[in-house]
Amino acid sequence: MKENRICRLFGIRYPIIQAGMVWCSGWKLAAAVSAKGGLGIIGAGSMYPEVLRHHIKSLKAATDKPFAVNVPLLYPDIEQHMAVIEEEGVPIVFTSAGNPASWTSWLKERGIIVVHVVPNVKLALKCEQRGVDAVVCEGFEAGGHNGKDEITSMCLIPQVADALQIPVIAAGGIGDGRAIAAALALGADGVQIGSRFAATAESSAHPNFKKSILEADDSATVLCMKNVVPVRLIKNEFYKKISEAETRCASPDEIRAILGKRRAKAGIFEGDLTEGELEIGQISGLIQDIPTAAELFDRLLESYQNTVAGLPDRL
Repeated sequence: MKENRICRLFGIRYPIIQAGMVWCSGWKLAAAVSAKGGLGIIGAGSMYPEVLRHHIKSLKAATDKPFAVNVPLLYPDIEQHMAVIEEEGVPIVFTSAGNPASWTSWLKERGIIVVHVVPNVKLALKCEQRGVDAVVCEGFEAGGHNGKDEITSMCLIPQVADALQIPVIAAGGIGDGRAIAAALALGADGVQIGSRFAATAESSAHPNFKKSILEADDSATVLCMKNVVPVRLIKNEFYKKISEAETRCASPDEIRAILGKRRAKAGIFEGDLTEGELEIGQISGLIQDIPTAAELFDRLLESYQNTVAGLPDRL
């Protein structure tokens, strides 16, 4: 891959970003990806401020390569998280699940590169107007919190790329080099990969959760709770309760009561496959093993190169 706008913006070798996934994206995974020439991201959404500080310090001790922190704006402790980010000299921040106007100016005034995650063209344009440096356009194939519009990556990527002047990072359903090639062909400047990195040795997810990813097939996940906060997850007993409530048109408050608290931690970090919220993307049906992040990164590059080399023979 030749250097492109994302590589120049982040100071990385390859335009491959590891997503900031709650309970999966600690310093070990982020450091491993950054060390290979991609951009590793610490997922702050599952961390108290001082825990985030520990992960940032540990990552910086492990590698001198660029890295980022993902901050979901709907979570508590945002002010404390941002203070830690400033104090620890984080160079890049990915914001998500909230209004990009909330923190973009504050971050950029401190010399921090800002990227916001969007589910549609309208919000992507708002991000550009607010001064973000790049956007992640995420198709609804992605795991975890998602857009209500259910726009697939194949449709979303080219529309966002055509509408914006700033760099575009594609996400949602990207798990191998074939998907990377497709995303770049559709106009993206880089890719963000979540689910495939969740199932690596360095991922901080529980072994039970990683095993559930390996056992997932193409129809194992579903997007639910769209009237509360849309989430893609693996179907289990918890999901069945949500599905039953949604079938009888339960109110958002009742859905929230069933959801309760700490569901994602229970499922992803503690390994409760029955009552936990098992957030993962549709690409899980392609995941068959748990390599190291470095091994996976090498595979992604090789698969991308083989895909591009083989395209002329397909036309």
